[in-house]
Amino acid sequence: MSLRILYDEHSGALSYLLADEAAHEAALVDPRSGDRPVLMALLDEAGLRLRWVLRTHEHHGHDDQPPGEFGRLLHLGAPVVQGARREGVCSVADGERLPLGAGFVQVLHTPGHTAHCQSYLWQDRMFCGDLLTADACPWQPRPALPAALWDSVQQRIFTLPDETLLFAGHERRARAVTTVLEQRRWSPHFAGLTRDGFFARVGPKPLHRRT
Repeated sequence: MSLRILYDEHSGALSYLLADEAAHEAALVDPRSGDRPVLMALLDEAGLRLRWVLRTHEHHGHDDQPPGEFGRLLHLGAPVVQGARREGVCSVADGERLPLGAGFVQVLHTPGHTAHCQSYLWQDRMFCGDLLTADACPWQPRPALPAALWDSVQQRIFTLPDETLLFAGHERRARAVTTVLEQRRWSPHFAGLTRDGFFARVGPKPLHRRT
């Protein structure tokens, strides 16, 4: 089993290649179509067959960045799994296990950053997009559904074992990976906050009327 991380310096976006070399199977988490030559080279070099393209979220109105992004992801040659439904998407149930080599990737519905966010648990590693980096996403620096985000993090992420590794959708302060224990204790958005305190920090900013 192996993991490769791809980083886009312009946007700070992170993509992941999960592989079971013994079974010659792989999955991509949040790939960018612009990285297709590199991704295909990595797969070919290791003799891997791409089983799944897993997307943690899709931004309504901003997904085609550049135009045609989703269509090019379909051309990677594997089912595209994401929470937001559209033509070409392979929709899966919450908790469903997608086979990958000798193991599986479990799909967890974790709305909040966007309405249809999903996270993917592979062994002791959770790929949770921008759930925990609530202000690092350039396309949506504030969560779409703060209440759902709080519940997703508290009930679906922080209930995992302390040592579970968490992989973000965008880097934060040059870091791509953290742990459940670290985020539960020191997250700038969740640690030590009440639900109301969280809403005050990340919710919509009030409009200031001119006098």
